[in-house]
Amino acid sequence: MSSECEGKNSWPELVGAKGKDAEAIIESENRLVNAVIVKKGSFVTMDYRCDRVWVWVNKNGIVTEIPVIG
Repeated sequence: MSSECEGKNSWPELVGAKGKDAEAIIESENRLVNAVIVKKGSFVTMDYRCDRVWVWVNKNGIVTEIPVIG
């Protein structure tokens, strides 16, 4: 198993975008990942996975952190 994930792994340009839009863009730019929208302050598992991108959004559904693979 490789320690590096394939394809694009970071989307800094999506900070400030709508969560649903970010989810669609991430999944279209790297078909190996599943983007998961998470409300800021929620608990998530800390395991590292190459097929997952947490998309952190505020109460208005706006991306607040750079989405990255993990």
